[in-house]
Amino acid sequence: DSTMSVQFSSPDDDQQLIDKLGLFKIQGRDKRRHKILRIVGKFFPARFVSVDAAKRYLEERIYPELEREPFSVVYVHTDVQRSEDFPGISALRSIYDAIPVKVKENLETVYFVHPGLQARLFLATFGRFIFSGGLYGKLKYVSRVEYLWEHVRRREIEIPEFVYDHDEDLEYRPMMDYGLESDLPRVHGALAVDSPVAMYSMRCIS
Repeated sequence: DSTMSVQFSSPDDDQQLIDKLGLFKIQGRDKRRHKILRIVGKFFPARFVSVDAAKRYLEERIYPELEREPFSVVYVHTDVQRSEDFPGISALRSIYDAIPVKVKENLETVYFVHPGLQARLFLATFGRFIFSGGLYGKLKYVSRVEYLWEHVRRREIEIPEFVYDHDEDLEYRPMMDYGLESDLPRVHGALAVDSPVAMYSMRCIS
């Protein structure tokens, strides 16, 4: 079947699939005129494409464009499912460790759109240990797309329609944001490791 054929695909097929899905795109600039690398987590075909293929794609297609000037990342976490789209913690660490030093130095900010409770808890608890070089301190959580436009030029970046749909769901079901009661104060910034929310659950997304 088609699933089996994808699982045993060639490296070139993997590259074409990543390209077709639009997982990584250099697109537009933020309001500080930094280039933007847009990453849509839901588009990562984790069951079909190897981590090595993703690293090779980044090395050949993306990093050369980011070595010459500061850039920001817009990472869209909307609707990421552990079984379908999430490559695993060791894979993320492997990808991060393979980023060239010059590219890491040029990274200014990571705008993390729709992080959800589990991702916040995981990063608050383990982020500093996994991501060296101060990446954790560059994270900005963005709970609604409208807040992204405070930092990014709206017309210069494509946001998939399902991301806007999720925003609408959150307006009607605010408890979806963090898995907490809706009358608790919202967090717009990194969650402290020793906060009540972090202590509430130590489940991680690995």
